[in-house]
Amino acid sequence: MNVVQVINVRWYNATAWYALYLGRLLRDAGHGVLMVVQPGTEPERKAHEFGLPVLSLDLNSNNPLTLLRSACQAARMLREFRPQIVNCHRGEGFFLWALLKRLVHGFKLVRTRGDQRPPRHDALNRWLHAEAADAVVVTNKAMARHFLTRMKTPERALWVIPGGVDTEAFRFDPEGRERVRREFGFAPSDVVLGLVGRFDRVKGQKECIEAVSLLRGEMGLSQARLFLIGFDSATRTREVADWLDQYGLADSARISGRRDDISACLSALDLGVVASLWSETIARAALEIMVSGRPLVSTDVGVMPDLVSRRALVPPGDPRALALKLREAVESPTFRESLATEQRLVISQLSGRDFLTRTLSLYQGLLSV
Repeated sequence: MNVVQVINVRWYNATAWYALYLGRLLRDAGHGVLMVVQPGTEPERKAHEFGLPVLSLDLNSNNPLTLLRSACQAARMLREFRPQIVNCHRGEGFFLWALLKRLVHGFKLVRTRGDQRPPRHDALNRWLHAEAADAVVVTNKAMARHFLTRMKTPERALWVIPGGVDTEAFRFDPEGRERVRREFGFAPSDVVLGLVGRFDRVKGQKECIEAVSLLRGEMGLSQARLFLIGFDSATRTREVADWLDQYGLADSARISGRRDDISACLSALDLGVVASLWSETIARAALEIMVSGRPLVSTDVGVMPDLVSRRALVPPGDPRALALKLREAVESPTFRESLATEQRLVISQLSGRDFLTRTLSLYQGLLSV
């Protein structure tokens, strides 16, 4: 089977990761894969790094001549590569692929929604998702409800495929745990709370810092230490360091910076934290924490209610509610272990192999019609 994955995304975010990981899984399973990427972007570089075939097209331009040139290149690719499936992971350019499907027959069109913002339910979007697309993939139940009730997408055409996690790259690493804890000055008696993700307002680093400050100060749990596993993005490391100073955590918290040993850093945690204010449609970091055997508490955004127990969820943007949940986890190793046990059951169905199997079931089903 020849498959095109369209990821005209500027940043290497969860949407880009989902498409690139799927491309790697398909290629490794013996399928023909072509990644269509936005030129000069991190996803383009990552696709080359992963050894995936790449076609760079500017699908996000406002220049009609640029879009026309991209459309001509896309049409040529369809004639030469002859894909059975074109899977679009972004809305920009989706209309182009719907038009090409009409003009250059021979492929099934899939739209994967990796964005938590629901699409507008105007006539054009309803047509694109209910008529032009042969299938719509969403990554959580909340978005599935939106498509069924507001977008009028036929139930037979809607698939919930939350992605998967590379169980070879991510697993509990006891030696790495001890090494990283020594490197960052975490004592055996410390309870290390870790937030993983790029430094960005959406990830809630500031709210997490405030919650840990309440935990250590007002609630008296000085054994709680914060480990921010991340690096510069929309928010700079200097600003995050200023927040740590502002909330009295400059001496007790640590920032990882860019690391190649992420699995070891995750293993160093006693509890993972997702403090995101919105998004988490795919929740890559959460899956990696869970497959590393670390219990997780989270805000109830995006896919998170599908992944963790209600008793591990708090509202977004509420540092005190997060601090109270963290206190429960810090004070009770039994609570942490029970969360980890529940999450092992969830993650057992979210491996890369499961991700590939569900996606191939969709693709092959479309081709059999």
